[in-house]
Amino acid sequence: MSTVLLEHPVDSVEPPAPARRPRRAVLWTLPPVLLVLLVAGYPILRVLTESTVTSNGRGTEVWSSVLGSESFRNALWRTVSIAFASTAGCLVLGAFLAIVLAFVPFPGSAVVGRLIDTVLTLPSFLVTLAFTFLYGTAGAVNALIAELTGRDTPLLNFLNTPLGVIAAEITFFTPFVVRPLLAAFARLPREQLDVAASLGASPWRVLRQVVLPEAWPAMAAGGSLVLLLTLNEFGIVLFTGAKGVLTLPALIYTRGIVTFDLPGAAVLASVQVALSLTLYAAYRFVFARVTARKGQ
Repeated sequence: MSTVLLEHPVDSVEPPAPARRPRRAVLWTLPPVLLVLLVAGYPILRVLTESTVTSNGRGTEVWSSVLGSESFRNALWRTVSIAFASTAGCLVLGAFLAIVLAFVPFPGSAVVGRLIDTVLTLPSFLVTLAFTFLYGTAGAVNALIAELTGRDTPLLNFLNTPLGVIAAEITFFTPFVVRPLLAAFARLPREQLDVAASLGASPWRVLRQVVLPEAWPAMAAGGSLVLLLTLNEFGIVLFTGAKGVLTLPALIYTRGIVTFDLPGAAVLASVQVALSLTLYAAYRFVFARVTARKGQ
């Protein structure tokens, strides 16, 4: 027995495999973390650094000037109000379309679903061009109204207003709500619907008490995505409401590219990033609470 112990001293025993796993996990995790910090962290740090540049060196004068301006307050309010109004419209229209496509079969429903998926691949400015051709002052709808009524002035003139931006954003971003809802409805057991209907529940009651509770997480995910996208939307605002709508992204473009006020644009960009991250954190918190409550 003593011979065996001398041939295998304690110091020469290799550590067990589980002890080496944390080191391997760190080695595998470190490269993607560094890549994310480089790709996402450096631009944000660079913008924050640029926002402190003043004529006398560095300070908070630019922040005080920008945040205290009326143009910033108007742009912030317009950005938030348009984003929430567009998100609400997308949720209502998206829920209606998803329910019809999932539970009301009709000829051509598969084609409609494919068309909705196709919208996800298109750039946003195509929607604004289509709106201009249809509802612009010289568009097809105004031309038809003028031909029928003999009007000399266009009846529809809303594209350069917040209403035009909201309508275009609802048209473009609604598929981002439809697709998660269709996936949620596809996982809903049909037997559950049949049992509810056999017990005498009306279609509206089945929809309210069976279908919609299962769809809340999908609606929350789609609505949160739409809210973040509309909050940072620039193309639709530029093409549709360029003359009368100034949101934070448009104001950042104006101060950074048109007037070449880089510190002022950096302040606005920092506010935009903080607003987006706050909304994303709120979404994650609400989604985690809803998921935990549903699992109980």
